[in-house]
Amino acid sequence: MSDHVKIVAEKRTEFGKGAARRIRRADKVPAVLYGHGTPPIHLSLPGHDTMMALKVPNAVLTIELEGTEHLALAKDVQRDPIKRFIEHVDLVEVRRGEKVQVDIAVHVEGEAAPETVVTLDHPALTVEADALSIPETLTVSVEGAEAGTQILAGQVELPEGVTLVTDPETLVVNVTQAVSEAALEAELAEAEAEAGIEHEEAEAPAEEPAAESAAEGDAEQA
Repeated sequence: MSDHVKIVAEKRTEFGKGAARRIRRADKVPAVLYGHGTPPIHLSLPGHDTMMALKVPNAVLTIELEGTEHLALAKDVQRDPIKRFIEHVDLVEVRRGEKVQVDIAVHVEGEAAPETVVTLDHPALTVEADALSIPETLTVSVEGAEAGTQILAGQVELPEGVTLVTDPETLVVNVTQAVSEAALEAELAEAEAEAGIEHEEAEAPAEEPAAESAAEGDAEQA
């Protein structure tokens, strides 16, 4: 098990929000380890080591607890929405050769044809993979793709040994024709016309008051 990041954990004996806050103040992370029909084990993990290890999506860690090593998949990582520190980690115990279901982010690369817009409709796909061979990302190339190109989940290339769980007909990447500014203005004008919105013409500048004109005439005579 030495090929994965090793985290030395401690068992937790206190529970609840107050206990969790005390653990975080000590630069540790509350966690729970479960799986394979065994009772959940409540842990505290070293803060910095855990943060570094969990920079990798679907990280598999070697959890050392009281002299015993557990291979575990980081299944759910809860972070503070503002400060982004790790609040809690759910770990699922796995075994070598075991298949697990995970969500893998889709990465789009390449340049589509000119005057097109590339939209990532499905940013992650659910796959089944060996617990020790989980890909970090799935890459989709749109190099030279013309407007109208659609890439479905079943067309995304998967690494060897990885199988798709998401519906193969799911739209992942959509390439559409870019809309010009003139076309946008025409669409807006048409929509406003249908809604009965009319734009008034700009009013002509008001004439100078007669009193000011008379004053100017007196000045010229003087």
